[in-house]
Amino acid sequence: MVVIFNFYSLNIAITAAQVVGGLISGSLALLSDALHNFSDVISLIISYIANKLVKRKASIKRTFGYKRAEILAAFINASTLIIVAILLIFEAVERFQNPQEIESNLVIWLSIVAILGNGFSVLLLKRNAEDNMNMKSAYLHLLTDMMASVAVLVGGLLMQFYQIWWIDSVLTFAIALYLIWMGFDLLKASTKVLMLFTPEDIPVDEIIKEINAFESIKNVHHIHVWQLNEDETHFEAHVDFESNITLSEFDIILHQIEELLFHKFEINHINIQPEFGKCDSKDVIVQD
Repeated sequence: MVVIFNFYSLNIAITAAQVVGGLISGSLALLSDALHNFSDVISLIISYIANKLVKRKASIKRTFGYKRAEILAAFINASTLIIVAILLIFEAVERFQNPQEIESNLVIWLSIVAILGNGFSVLLLKRNAEDNMNMKSAYLHLLTDMMASVAVLVGGLLMQFYQIWWIDSVLTFAIALYLIWMGFDLLKASTKVLMLFTPEDIPVDEIIKEINAFESIKNVHHIHVWQLNEDETHFEAHVDFESNITLSEFDIILHQIEELLFHKFEINHINIQPEFGKCDSKDVIVQD
């Protein structure tokens, strides 16, 4: 709770200072950095709420609970990064065509404050960002904020000593492109999970061969593989048996399949529908 409060306080203070400073100095780069920081405040709030929701227990109306809250938060955070970037590009092009004199001293000092504040937040989040998509999205927001502030500082120094006013627009454009580059991979990854796409590291063809290799199994079909979140990969399939085996015999085979899928493919939720002589589609992939 203290860490989250520090994030909010730092980013709100930085955003407010940069908005006021950007309006006074006339720096679009400083305002764009403020807008970027503001998007981080929103992303941190979303990430915090998602982290709380994930811990709620499942219920009859929500049998999976809120396990996808973090994935949804990552999707929203990545989307805001890209939307902000597009807005910045339009503003940068317009300003480049009409450069304005800027109060560079204010730009320099406020960018230094932003670098220090965001740098502190990045260090606090770095450990959790390595294995959590939601935390990674917040971490990327803060990291890009810090890098953008470094660019704004360099631009402020160039304007201060060389009066290169158009550098403000160039920096804004560069910040926007960087936001798109950083946000796209995260947006793509979170979209794949939300759309129930098969995880890229799951070789479905190999899984089919492994299961079909069981002596008592005739074929495996009607397969679905998806991620519920970053920790849970689900596999479901229909399995045709060579003979009308008993339930206890099926339990033994099911346990063997579960062990195989978990240890070899890291699939931790398996649902197998046993069949014998059932007249249904035997295609591996069946459109439900």
